[in-house]
Order: sequence, then C-alpha cells, then structure tokens
Amino acid sequence: MPKVLVVDDSLSVRKVVEKALEGRGLEVLSAASGSEAIEVLERDRPDVVICDVILPDKDGYQICQYVRSHAAIGTTPVLLISGIDNGTVQARAAEVRSDEVLFKPFGVDDLLRKIDRLLSRRANGSASRENGATPPERDRAAPPASLAPASPVVPAAPPAAAPAPEPPGGIKQHLAGLAATPGVRFVVLTDREGFLIETAGDLSPDTDEVAGALASCLAEASDGIGRELGQGQLLGTILEYEAGTLLLQAVGSAALLAVLVDEPGALGKIRYYVRKVVPELARVL
Repeated sequence: MPKVLVVDDSLSVRKVVEKALEGRGLEVLSAASGSEAIEVLERDRPDVVICDVILPDKDGYQICQYVRSHAAIGTTPVLLISGIDNGTVQARAAEVRSDEVLFKPFGVDDLLRKIDRLLSRRANGSASRENGATPPERDRAAPPASLAPASPVVPAAPPAAAPAPEPPGGIKQHLAGLAATPGVRFVVLTDREGFLIETAGDLSPDTDEVAGALASCLAEASDGIGRELGQGQLLGTILEYEAGTLLLQAVGSAALLAVLVDEPGALGKIRYYVRKVVPELARVL
C-alpha cells in the first residue's frame, strides 16, 4: 500500500486530507512541523510527500530540499501547498524541484488527481528529474471572491475540527452577543485554514462557508505580504460591498472573525465591540 506523508501545522487540514487519501486506499502518515516531517521521512520513507509551504519551524521549501538531497529518498515526489499564488512561490518551488504545486483553496478531486499522477510517475520510474528540469506543473485556484461552497478542500464542519464543549461565557455566547448588536447581520469564527468554529446571526445557506474561506485566503495572502514588509501577521481589514461591509479581525494567532455590517453608520461602534470581544474569544480558544 503506497504511503503518503501529509505535513501541515493545522490538525483540521491534516484530518481532512487524511480522510480523502485513506478513502483512496492509501496509508497516511502525518507531521505538524518540519522537524516531525524529517523524522517520518527517515523512519517510514513515504512514496509521496504533501507539504504546506508555511510551517512553524522549517518551511515547505526546506523539506523539499531535504528530500532532494537525501541519497535514499531523493526521487520521492513532493507536492507543495500554498495559500499565496505568485511568482515568488512558483520560482521557489521550481528552485527546490518540487513535483507539483497546489494553491488554496482547492478541491479534494484536484488533490487526488495530483496524488494519482505522482504515484503513477513513481511506479513508472519517472519521478526523478535532473537538475534544471522543466518547472513543475501548477494548477491555479479560483480567486476568493468566486469561491463555490463545495470547492474548498475543507468541509463545513469536519469531525476533527469540532470545538470542545465550552463553559458559560464561551464562544457561542460571545458570538451571539456580537450578532445581536444593531447593524450586525452575522458573525463567523473560523481558524486560519478556513475551518468553521462557530457562527451566529442571520446566515443564508452556505454564507458561513464562503465567509470563512474568504477570511482564510485574505489572511494568508496578507500575512505573506506582511512578512515581506516586516510587519507580521494581518490583524484586521474592512471590505466594502454595495449592500454591506465585511469586517475581518484576527483572534490571536489561530482564528479569524468575520462580521457582516449592513448599517454603515454603525461600523465605528461595531468595531469597538469587536475589539472588546476578541480577547475573550482568544482566551476561550
């Protein structure tokens, strides 16, 4: 049975990818950091490596370089995953000789097609490439504004991502209080990978998924820009639409809050309430 190593610091992402791969009859290994990935690579010698570009210690490029320089596993196919689709990511992926790049948000079908292709190449003995080979093939994801609810790899509420029971004054109560503020239509709390944690307010079907995916994509792209400018992670932003304003606010380093405001005159007051509730949400999380 082919073995696939999934490297991502988000437990919820690892669980969703694991479920998709196991449904294909593959053995799945996992790691939450670059250091853990290297341990698994040395011990288990997987047939394919799926690695997020952004990790808490070593990044995905370094993991790919480690694989390529290893005498025993140097031809192992590597699929890099990135939430930022730009020339820098593509150039670095080609430089470290990754086999494929997949950009977030992506569908399970896209992921499985790439894994099938990489396993087929490995089985045919064509996974290895010489230095200076043609850059890897890349599939571009649709921009966040056109996200369809079924398109992201993350389902609305995967079992692994379900929040633990919380005490009074927890997430639900805080979000319900914020959603009850005049001028607020709905509130969505998501982790930075786009997994829904909790919602409140007047949400139409699938609105929560779209808002969560949009918040995640904007945050990851903005974090990349912030690092380039030496400014760190995104803390918040405001998106103005014809029918309302979407307020995005970071909740610590792990989550994002999306608040839809349909009364422009109430925006200042609502921002004040959001800033008051964010520390409480971060504490509960």
